Amino acid sequence: MAVICCSGCWVARPWSCSVIKEKKQGILIIVENLPSPFDRRVWQEATTLAAAGYVVSIICPTGKGYEKTFEIIDDVHIYRHRLPLEAESAAGYALEYGVALFWEFVLAWRVLLTRGFDVIQACNPPDTIFLVGGFFRLFGKKFVFDHHDINPELYEAKFGRRDFFYKVMLALERWTFRTAHRSIATNESYRKIAIERGGMRAGQVHVVRSGPRLDRLRILPAVPALKNGRDYLVGYVGVMGEQEGIDYLLRAARKIIFELGRTDIHFGLVGGGTSFEKLQAYAVELGVADFVTFTGRVPDQQMLEMLNTADVCVNPDVANEMNDKSTMNKIMEYMALKKPIVQFDLTEGRFSAQDASLYAAENDVDDFAAKIIELIDDPALRERMGQFGYERVVSELSWEYEAPKLLAVYEQLFANG
Repeated sequence: MAVICCSGCWVARPWSCSVIKEKKQGILIIVENLPSPFDRRVWQEATTLAAAGYVVSIICPTGKGYEKTFEIIDDVHIYRHRLPLEAESAAGYALEYGVALFWEFVLAWRVLLTRGFDVIQACNPPDTIFLVGGFFRLFGKKFVFDHHDINPELYEAKFGRRDFFYKVMLALERWTFRTAHRSIATNESYRKIAIERGGMRAGQVHVVRSGPRLDRLRILPAVPALKNGRDYLVGYVGVMGEQEGIDYLLRAARKIIFELGRTDIHFGLVGGGTSFEKLQAYAVELGVADFVTFTGRVPDQQMLEMLNTADVCVNPDVANEMNDKSTMNKIMEYMALKKPIVQFDLTEGRFSAQDASLYAAENDVDDFAAKIIELIDDPALRERMGQFGYERVVSELSWEYEAPKLLAVYEQLFANG
C-alpha cells in the first residue's frame, strides 16, 4: 500500500515519513494487561497507525512509570485508568477484569465524544473487551481483535486444570471472534485457532508478527560490572509469572553452579510480574541468590545494558500448549542484539530463532543447563549463532516488515465499508 506523504509523493512506507496527509478515520486501541507505551507491540502498532495518518487513541491501565491518567506521546492520546490489584487468583482476575471493563466503557465514551473513533482494536488478555467492541458496533463502529494470547491455554498453564472456568475462557474467546470484523494473529498457530476454534473466515484473519524495532534495540558496549565479578553473564528479559519458567532457569542455575562447579557464571533477570518476590525467595531457597540479579521492571537503557553484556540469553518458557503456540518477543529481541539463545524446543520458538538457538528437551532442567554451558564454552558457536539471528531479524522479522501488513488490514477494513 502507499499513501501521500508531506511532499505530495507516494510512499510505500508511510511510517517513515514525518508528515502524512491526514486521514479522517479514528482508531481506539484498548489494552488491559500492560500500560502504554510499555507494551511494545501495542505501541509499535499505535505509532505506525498514527504516522500513517490515523487518529489513534489508547485506553490502558496505569503502571510503574506510567502513572499519568492522560498524556500525548508521538501524537497518540493515551487514557489510563487504575486497577485495584495485579491478580493472581481466579477471584482476583474477576475483580481486575470487572474494574477494567468499567473504565474501558467510561473512557471509550470520553474518546468518542472528544476525538471520535471508527474502530475499536482490542488487545487481549483478557477476552472480555469484545463487550466494549460489541456495544459500539451498535453505533456503527468496527471491531478488530488483536490476538496476543490464547487465554484458554493461558488459564490452563496458570492453574493446571480444564474446569468450568476453562470452558468460560473458551466461550469468551469464541464470542470475541464472532464479534470481530477482523482478527490480527501474531503467528500462524494463532491464525489457525481463529479459523478453526473461532469460526472466522480465512480472509478475516491476518498475521502481523511482533517484530522488534531496530532503532530501539541498539547494540551497545558491555557493562562488565553487571557480571558481578564473574566471567560470564546469562541474560533474561520478560515477565516474572507462573508460566514463564523462571523456576526452571533457577534450578538450571543451581545445577550449573553447585553440580557442575561453574561459579564463573552470573545470571541477570530483567522484568517484573506477579511472581517477582516469590522467585526471589526461591533463589534464596536454592542457594543461588548471590549468583542472580533481579532488576525488576526497568527503563530500556538498563534492559539494553544487561542484554548487551550477556554472553548467552535464555527463554525458559515451560513446554505446554500455550507456549508451544505463542511467539515470544524476547526471542527476537535477543536476536536483534546478536545474542545466542537457549530455550526449550517449542514450535513457534523454533520458527522464530531457527539456528540462533540451542533447544533443550522439553522441561528438562539438566539439558537446559547443559545447553547453557555448551554455549558459554564455545565462543565461536556463540558468534555464529548471534550473527545468524541478527541477520534473520534484519532481513525478515523486524517491525519494518510487519508494519505494512498492519496498515493493509485497516486499508481493507475501511475499503470494504
